[in-house]
Amino acid sequence: MCGIVGYTGTQEAAPMLLSGLKRLEYRGYDSAGIAVIGDNGITVEKTTGRIANLCEKTDDGNAVKGVTGIGHTRWATHGAPTDINAHPHLSNDGRFAVVHNGIIENYAELRKELIAKGYTFASDTDTEVVVHLVEMYYKGSLKTAVMKTASRLEGSYALGILCTEEPDTLIVARENSPLILGIGIGENFFASDVTALVSYTKNAVYLDEGEFACIKPDSVTVFDCTGKTVDKSISRITWDVEAAEKGGYEHFMLKEIMEQPAAVKAALAPRIRGEEIVLDDFSMTEEELRNINKIVITACGSAYYAGCAGKFAIEALCRIPVEVELASELRYSDPIIDEHTLLIILSQSGETADTIAAMRECKRLGARTLAIVNVVGSTIAKLADNTLYTWAGPEIAVATTKGYTTQLTVLYLFALYAAKKLGRVEPERWSQLLSDLCSLPKKMQNAIDKAHSMPALAKKLAHSDSLFFIGRNTDWAIALEGALKMKEISYVHAESYAAGELKHGTIALIDEGRSVVAVCCSGRLMDKTISNIIEVKARGANVIAVAFQNDRKVVAQADELILVPKINPLLSAAVAIVPLQLLAYYVAKEKGCDIDKPKNLAKSVTVE
Repeated sequence: MCGIVGYTGTQEAAPMLLSGLKRLEYRGYDSAGIAVIGDNGITVEKTTGRIANLCEKTDDGNAVKGVTGIGHTRWATHGAPTDINAHPHLSNDGRFAVVHNGIIENYAELRKELIAKGYTFASDTDTEVVVHLVEMYYKGSLKTAVMKTASRLEGSYALGILCTEEPDTLIVARENSPLILGIGIGENFFASDVTALVSYTKNAVYLDEGEFACIKPDSVTVFDCTGKTVDKSISRITWDVEAAEKGGYEHFMLKEIMEQPAAVKAALAPRIRGEEIVLDDFSMTEEELRNINKIVITACGSAYYAGCAGKFAIEALCRIPVEVELASELRYSDPIIDEHTLLIILSQSGETADTIAAMRECKRLGARTLAIVNVVGSTIAKLADNTLYTWAGPEIAVATTKGYTTQLTVLYLFALYAAKKLGRVEPERWSQLLSDLCSLPKKMQNAIDKAHSMPALAKKLAHSDSLFFIGRNTDWAIALEGALKMKEISYVHAESYAAGELKHGTIALIDEGRSVVAVCCSGRLMDKTISNIIEVKARGANVIAVAFQNDRKVVAQADELILVPKINPLLSAAVAIVPLQLLAYYVAKEKGCDIDKPKNLAKSVTVE
């Protein structure tokens, strides 16, 4: 959600800013802009729509001269997506420009105060109060003005600010919104995501909450809210720009679906040594695990559905009750959490605002915390007592695929690891499950190879006005994610129901020709799900069944089959979801949708 970049050095800034913004397109946005300091002050260019419009307006940046600048992709919150509301925003005197990710919660009071002091507002945004405050507080030091401004702000922000009085300087500030510094030679950068930096540098500094930085071409200084210098280590970005390119695929989503076997292998291989699971970053002792009487998994979106699938594996193996809670609900629910609770937090970006808030509330109540995230140095990773990285690599498409399956994989690893530590699973069964877990990459590749019928099936579904996904137990968790993939990228209304609940009301929605996707990968519940298939077929539904190979019971009842390789049902979510991801992809492609950047959606939701 939104993206910011900044550059100061010896090269022309505008082309570099546009390049960085292009790499942040996946985060979701509806307008974009840049501000560059040149010989005649600050030049601001911004426009609604895609960055391509901004490139055309500026001749790919060549029409905007200057070696220090900031850029932004905006996802509208305060004010409609218009040119005026797009960032950057200028001060009344034209000396300052600002870009901002996040939300200033007390902007209304600040706006009223500033208007009373004679400042005029051009936009409807919350951000514009920031640049007017900087102008008001500037007395010859941009650093001091920004610090004073930040002290007045409530909410979340990653700020990038420039000033004509200090033309080679950028000041940035972070509070509850990610911000990363890129360290170069004779040039330095900032961005909300490393994807904007990797073309130019592999050296990064991750700002912590409440930190600021002064960025010049030949130096970067980090300081706290008192102005005291903070020593920061430089991290090495371990993937290159090619990892963020499409690699010959038509869309990032398709590329990332195809990368899943390798991503899952990357999550597993370093942690399985012989017959043992080794979680180097998990420090809870056996005694501490035994002191846990409840596990709560919290997340948003697809990560929440990964938690729903993981719940069944953890409960079955560890025999500890598991609750799965939407982070946006958990943070406000007055949860029953104490020191005997383990909170597992799932987030691809590690910056999801609702998830961070829920995590902080549960930590306040005494919970131990385990984060499962992809982004090293992210807020959730730093807040957690223990962090297990998914090592999925960069995920660019807004709709997560390998982020989801690697989260599942790490949940499976944790379930097996904890079950053995607690002595809750027989050695023979544990060994078989470990073997099954190690086979996941191969099984997922097999599922991809068998999904050749998805384009043809997608043609049949592309004109549907509504689809239903049903399943039981883990199969329902798979159905939930399958339905989400379908609606978020193809815009086809898709809902998932626990199959046993159909007769309690929702079967009224089944009519002649309605397509129903039935997930049938739970052997012990197979007969129950088949009875539900028979129920919907009796009302005219067309049933598409996701089932293991050679499952004759399902073959006899389904109109269409999606076959996946057989695996232990506790681990089936990581395999059975693959063809449903592909089905959603091909339906969206058939409809001509913007697959990597679905309408109204953002990759990382960093505001409430």
